[in-house]
Amino acid sequence: MKNKVWIKPAVWGIYLLVLAGSGFYSFNAVRTFTQTWQITDLGPGFSFRNPTPTPAAESEHTPVPGQPTPTPLPASELSNYQPWDGSDRVTILIMGLDYRDWEAGEGAPRTDTMMLLTIDPLSNTAGMLSIPRDLYVSIPGFQYGRINTAYREGEVYQLPGGGPALAVKTVEQLLGIEIDFYAQIDFYTFERMIDEIGGLKVDIKEPIKVDPIGDKPPKVLQPGRQTLPGDLALAYVRARNTEGGDFDRAQRQQEVIVTLRDDILNRDLIPLLLKKAPVLYAELSEGVNTNMTLEQAIRLGLLAKDIPAENIRQGIIGTDSIIFWTTPEGDQVLKPLPDKIRQVRDYVFGTADLSSPLAGLSDEERVQAENAKILVLNGTFTAGLAANTAEYLNSLGFNVPPDFIGDAQEAYTFTTIFDYTGNPYTVQMLAEILNVQSNRVYLRYNPDSKVDVEVNLGSDWAGNNPLP
Repeated sequence: MKNKVWIKPAVWGIYLLVLAGSGFYSFNAVRTFTQTWQITDLGPGFSFRNPTPTPAAESEHTPVPGQPTPTPLPASELSNYQPWDGSDRVTILIMGLDYRDWEAGEGAPRTDTMMLLTIDPLSNTAGMLSIPRDLYVSIPGFQYGRINTAYREGEVYQLPGGGPALAVKTVEQLLGIEIDFYAQIDFYTFERMIDEIGGLKVDIKEPIKVDPIGDKPPKVLQPGRQTLPGDLALAYVRARNTEGGDFDRAQRQQEVIVTLRDDILNRDLIPLLLKKAPVLYAELSEGVNTNMTLEQAIRLGLLAKDIPAENIRQGIIGTDSIIFWTTPEGDQVLKPLPDKIRQVRDYVFGTADLSSPLAGLSDEERVQAENAKILVLNGTFTAGLAANTAEYLNSLGFNVPPDFIGDAQEAYTFTTIFDYTGNPYTVQMLAEILNVQSNRVYLRYNPDSKVDVEVNLGSDWAGNNPLP
């Protein structure tokens, strides 16, 4: 028997961007089966998380004694569901948990990998953004730490919503975006799905050593086009012993999502997956923890399947968006470069291309288009510094309302900027004018904030500025 462990982000991406129109049609069919099987604990979503690893589910579902064997929903009824009809962008955080924490008896796990999936119904576009686990960020309510510890802190301190909620808040703050849903899926589900569709077709560019889960020996996959069974496919997307480490792995995961999506749609595997629907649903439901309802998943899937491949953008917070850094405690982490990360975010979310209404504008015009309300606070002992700076910024085209001027709650040696609602152009220009280093710019996303950007003036600005 295999031990159940938590899958990396590639899996849920497959169910949204790959199995849309196949796996989700299957969900539609087995929706009737769930009533027959008397599965009632669907909660707000299908949340079936196991607190500790358990043996993998059997390959066949055992019906409730005395109940009739479920039969597939007629194909004519599969059209009852319509694609997602909302006009707002939908963003989902996928989390894979680090099984080694369970093995070591360390209690609540960290996230091993994070990936954002985003779909824009209006533009018919989608995007994938991978977030490295060692990114050193501000965790809401806690000190700075690796982003992969957010989930653990939420679980250990039993915060509202637990680990998923704190992980979501942390990513929202980092990127300045709003996340609608989260999901976790286990390894066994991934292996089974790959085997059900006849394997994963990959084009391996250079030899890579993979280590399948369980007692199977490691294997070196040679370059070339080949089809991997479920266990090797899983080992392939998990491997990190390459020169690029986690960055290479993130790239492979995204390639797998795109490859599987194309393969399933091109090979018309929907009938096969419909036939396997009862088994697949039984296994999926045991391996998924999400706040997304079954109906939401189906409808998003129907939307995702019609997005052209060329409209799916891929991005990674990689080496050009971070600095390899050692903390005062001696931990080796990845220090984010906010400006670079925003560029990756804007590309994945489709807001930084020639189709953007801001693309042809000057920097000053982009700032005016964002029209961010800026709060200027004096963090020094120089009287009138906030008022004089606000007047100066307004003369340059920024938006500092008269009542958005005051004193900071603490003294600042260095001027610091907080972006609460996502204003990349405003923040970038403020940082240049006020000479603020990138490590003094923080994204603390709060959609309810009445302040878009907060500037805390420090002694550096008081001692060296162009104010009259």
